[in-house]
Amino acid sequence: MLIAIDHGNKQVKTVHGNAIVSGVQKSKTRPYGRDVLKYGGSYYTLSAQRIPYQKDKTTDERFFILSLFAIAEEIEAQNAYTSGLMPIDLAIGLPPAHFGAQNKAFVRYFKRKEPIYFSYRDKLYSILIRDVQCYPQAFAAAAMMLGELATVPRALILDVGGFTADYLLLKNGRADLSTCDSLENGVIFLYNRIRSKASSDLDILLEETDVDAILLQGQGSSYGEEVAALVEYQAQEFVNDLFSTLRERMLELKSGKVIFLGGGATLLRRQIEASGKVAHPVFVEDVNANAKGFEYLYRCTVTGE
Repeated sequence: MLIAIDHGNKQVKTVHGNAIVSGVQKSKTRPYGRDVLKYGGSYYTLSAQRIPYQKDKTTDERFFILSLFAIAEEIEAQNAYTSGLMPIDLAIGLPPAHFGAQNKAFVRYFKRKEPIYFSYRDKLYSILIRDVQCYPQAFAAAAMMLGELATVPRALILDVGGFTADYLLLKNGRADLSTCDSLENGVIFLYNRIRSKASSDLDILLEETDVDAILLQGQGSSYGEEVAALVEYQAQEFVNDLFSTLRERMLELKSGKVIFLGGGATLLRRQIEASGKVAHPVFVEDVNANAKGFEYLYRCTVTGE
């Protein structure tokens, strides 16, 4: 079974399963609730408190544990569960700027010579991760769009994630890998900026979910005019700064298409459109786009499908 996982700093996504927050809690005794995963003698539950940013996700076991959650959810979503040993092929990815230095270590992090046994929601899973392939984010998401962009002279793919904003330039549907990189301009920086300003200026404590509610769900009135105005202003400044950084890298946004991917782009869509700095924005609101791209590239490069 092929399972593609996008290990975001904010969320972990698969092709068919629901996105989960990149946070996990470990316990030696079974916690209350149904959504409990047991592995290696310890119990794990998903947490709304995401893991602090780690440039290298292999430094501890937490992203491996999150992957077990994702694998179980994907198996159930595809109705593919069996009680016997299940061979699993993994397709994963890294930001373009980290890919060259980290992809081998990231692959080794997931490979296991022996079967892995864990339980989730009191169901036993026996899996063998037999192959792992790693691909650059943004490029993976763009891979499925190359056909429809084949006649577009110039298109910039911009994937705004939790910690990085990854970009890739396409010319007539062909990836220009010399113009492919990651900027540390993900929405986690925006969250931190807003929370700091709200605390210092308004003496109010905001969570990341509060910021999401104001920007994405239009619930500013629930927080008061001052709070909503602060969040909206900081979000617009964040978008303007991101576009200025791209301009410094000689990336033109007022000609050609700019394809926006990732949860950060969806969150900031109104600010992107209001910036006046993007002539032809196109939004791909599927947060699973990178995971689908990893799966697509695996099938093209490994299985030949």
